[in-house]
Amino acid sequence: MTAHRTLRTRLSAAALAAALGVGGAAGALAAAAAPATAGGAAPAAALGPEQLVAASAQRMLTELSAHRSMYAKDPAKLDHLVATVLLPNFDTQYAAQLVLGPTWRSATPQQRTEFVSAFYHSLLHNYGTALVDFTANRFKILPYRGSPNATEATVRTTVMRENGEKVPVDFRLHRTPEGWKAWDVVIEGISYVQSFRTDFASEIDQKGLQEVIERLQRQNAETVKHAATGRAGDGKG
Repeated sequence: MTAHRTLRTRLSAAALAAALGVGGAAGALAAAAAPATAGGAAPAAALGPEQLVAASAQRMLTELSAHRSMYAKDPAKLDHLVATVLLPNFDTQYAAQLVLGPTWRSATPQQRTEFVSAFYHSLLHNYGTALVDFTANRFKILPYRGSPNATEATVRTTVMRENGEKVPVDFRLHRTPEGWKAWDVVIEGISYVQSFRTDFASEIDQKGLQEVIERLQRQNAETVKHAATGRAGDGKG
């Protein structure tokens, strides 16, 4: 069993999906998000690492609580929610670059763009539907200990399994010209960036980068097709 598949089996689908919202496409975990100010939410670029995670969680929890049944029936709308709320806070290109490792340097600009898109949508489809179970009582942000002047940060959180066991989930972020961005999620000591890097390196060695990109694109297209078929079936019923 490959590294990231092993990682997927160690957590419940809901917990892993929520964690990967900030790291694969962008998941934020929080027991209680910081309240919005009277003048509205602060721009993401002005938020510190802990505030960014908490604010993302608050927006996601509010929307899911209000329309949970709708998102459960329509994966495309859930994908859009994740992309709108969480993707802007995630450095997708940086994470994809780390996942590809040395292959990134030899890839063409078009291959880089296609891989970033395919990799992100693969994570989105794999874990997005489980976000329907994303609730505040199972997630908690631990006290942040980073320096205000740091350029790298780790926000530590815990995710509660259904059996009550608490799982450590750490978000790695870095400071960019647009503000803090998440780029990795570490679940029980396992980095998803490193896990996917190991898997893709083996497949790229065997088949080449272009074939990996095309496989991801085919899988994403099939997922979208099946989701659309499911929605049509619900309508007929």
